[in-house]
Amino acid sequence: MPKVLISDKLSAAAIEIFRSRGIETDVKTGLSPAELRAIIGDYDGLAIRSATKVTKELLEAAPNLKVVGRAGIGVDNVDIKAATSHGVVVMNTPFGNAITTAEHAIAMMFALARQLPEASASTRAGKWEKNRFMGVELTAKTLGIIGCGNIGSIVADRAVGLKMKVLAYDPFLSEKRAVELGVEKAELPELFARADFITLHTPLVEGTRNIINAAAIATMKPGVRIINCARGGLVDEAALLEGLQSGKVAGAALDVFEVEPATENPLFALENVVCTPHLGAATAEAQENVALQVAEQMSDYLLTGAVANAINVPAISAEDAPRVRPYMELARRLGEFAGQLTQARDGVITHVTIEYEGAVSQLNHKPLTAAALAGLMAPMITGANMVNAPVLARERGIEVAETVHDRVSEYQTLIRLTIATKTNTRSVAGTLFAGSRPRLVEIKGIPVEADFGRHMLYVTNQDKPGFIGRFGATLSDAGINIATFHLGRAAAGGDAICLVSLDEPMPEAVLDVVRALPLVVQATSLTF
Repeated sequence: MPKVLISDKLSAAAIEIFRSRGIETDVKTGLSPAELRAIIGDYDGLAIRSATKVTKELLEAAPNLKVVGRAGIGVDNVDIKAATSHGVVVMNTPFGNAITTAEHAIAMMFALARQLPEASASTRAGKWEKNRFMGVELTAKTLGIIGCGNIGSIVADRAVGLKMKVLAYDPFLSEKRAVELGVEKAELPELFARADFITLHTPLVEGTRNIINAAAIATMKPGVRIINCARGGLVDEAALLEGLQSGKVAGAALDVFEVEPATENPLFALENVVCTPHLGAATAEAQENVALQVAEQMSDYLLTGAVANAINVPAISAEDAPRVRPYMELARRLGEFAGQLTQARDGVITHVTIEYEGAVSQLNHKPLTAAALAGLMAPMITGANMVNAPVLARERGIEVAETVHDRVSEYQTLIRLTIATKTNTRSVAGTLFAGSRPRLVEIKGIPVEADFGRHMLYVTNQDKPGFIGRFGATLSDAGINIATFHLGRAAAGGDAICLVSLDEPMPEAVLDVVRALPLVVQATSLTF
């Protein structure tokens, strides 16, 4: 039974989702990093919000951890690189708080346009300063949106409803989607030059850090107003301060800061700055939505292998998981087969090509490739799995290519894995028998139909009389029972393949005797 730790506060309904699906669930909030490290080794899953920090040190103390689920969109508190290298899936919930965060950005824009916080403070202080607070209308103003994904598109929809002109910068925004949203696509320089208001809705990555800096502000319209409800670090706060003080920037509304909690900041001293303490997702509806969503996603993954909203692994929907899982198992077995032979014979892998034919060509092949690489790397690297295998391959300079064939094949579905080293190239292909059972159908271009056994022996030999008798007698003399026996050859008298399933592991001493038999070219013991 999987076991999950909830280390930040989640609702009772979210906790019940885990338990109702048979997952053992512990709730221990407020733990220190040392206390969390001391117990994390017992858990398969970790559910968090923003308080828990999933560090490299924590992951090193979590040998059984399979998934980290963040109830919320931001994963700044998770070391994604370390999680991936440890084979841990990291999930977030990008949709549960999208409306709430978008509404907060719109609210901040209104507050900025009409100076609401300062006007409220003045009025509550007994003043009546009608002439002091002269705002601006939003109608007919141009709003520049940086990042038009889940949240940005909702902001765009609300802004269009306010009769604003909307410009959107997003490399992934298609022309068709822009038309659907009623926005105009624009590059950053154009957006900076034309926008009266600018709002940010993009992740914080190296390419977006300080996307609004001194150089950007210099190109903006005088009197521009800037809203950031996304991530601290998208705006260079020192440059923003200078722009506000000079009057180039008329005002700023900030829900996020470079350093949080932001208890001190020079921006706080300016009247034309509206600040809130990272409230973008802070509504009862959003907090409940993301908690329920992360519980469902983690449960699906631990129980069925379905992957949703993962940061570091290809997605597999709950609907597709039962259909994809047998293909993933086939891909993994083919990888293990090729990996064990390559490790034994050829050394460093340089290229991997994975071909998909027939029914499998219509599926999402990204998780299948990850599974094949996991099988391939497993004999060489302890702990390799489909999360970290693609990274391990890149780190080792292995070039991976995927080919999808829409052509008639001898088999209804087929996966072929070709491995190249500096000295050799070998391929292995397989299909699904009865729709779910992985089966080998080809090795090095030679037809060989065989199920994968727990213990197997792979032999290449010269196709001449005498080999089978000597080979069978050798195993018989050693007391080793053959479960299945499969033969294949490229041509009469040429190279041949012998693949047998055994009831027990092949002792190394017996393997040495097999290798010394006449006509044997090589022999490798395999375990699946």
